[in-house]
Amino acid sequence: MKKERLTKRLALFTALTLTGAMLAGCGNTDAAESSSDAQTGVTADTQASAGDASADVVYRTLDEIKESGTINIGVFSDKNPFGYVDENGEYQGYDVYFANRLAEDLGVDVNFVSTEAASRIEYLQTGKVDVILANFTVTPERAEEVDFALPYMNVSLGVISPDSAVVESLDDLTADDPVIVISGTTAETYLTENYPDLTLQKYDSYAAAKTALENGSGVAWANDNTEVIAFALQNPGYTVGIPELGSTDTIAPAVSKGNTTVLDWINEEIKALGEENFFHADYEATLADTYGSDYEDTLVVEGGETK
Repeated sequence: MKKERLTKRLALFTALTLTGAMLAGCGNTDAAESSSDAQTGVTADTQASAGDASADVVYRTLDEIKESGTINIGVFSDKNPFGYVDENGEYQGYDVYFANRLAEDLGVDVNFVSTEAASRIEYLQTGKVDVILANFTVTPERAEEVDFALPYMNVSLGVISPDSAVVESLDDLTADDPVIVISGTTAETYLTENYPDLTLQKYDSYAAAKTALENGSGVAWANDNTEVIAFALQNPGYTVGIPELGSTDTIAPAVSKGNTTVLDWINEEIKALGEENFFHADYEATLADTYGSDYEDTLVVEGGETK
């Protein structure tokens, strides 16, 4: 009898011991999981912070650009005579001439980054380029997303069409008369706001828009008047029926929002270049063959001072 009670007590003791061990083990597991969760939480918070930071505007300061030895400048590669790649694979044009001087005076090499109109703001915000010099018209909407430096050129909108059916007023067009525009340009914005009933044929690049005009995909092409005038001068059979549409605006370099070191340097550079009539020299080297001398004083802004 005593032996039986002893056996039962031993069994109970063993069971309690095992249960305690299991509970202790579970407690340790929970603690480990809690510790792991805590560590994961810190990592998650850090990643969230990193994610938030990456969502913000990214840019390099002037000192960082100097230290790297290279400035990344966004230009067009298909918009002759402002930014294009020639038969030798070299970037040329009015904006490129200016970009080369910026790099020279900063004491760094220049890396040209080909951009399309709709990508200009994105390329700045993501740090793909330090500066945009791609016929970037200054508008209040764009100024909310990027910082514009002083202007170096005047511009307004224009409309080009075939000689066989010259468009002299957009009021004469109907929804059956598509007008070619390039996405992300002031022409798209202006026509959308002021001529909502027009049908817009949208393209991503200047080359595509020009091809569309040549193929008759639209009755006319609306774009910067500098561009459509150049196209008409270089391609017989087309007329700029509307040489000025809307207000006269300015073209300026753009940097990432808040990049004051680069912005301030470019502004001072533009003022200094104005003292040597740099932008008139730029015009004569890159635009005179297209426009002649008649447009020089109208288009060029010297030293950041508009008339």
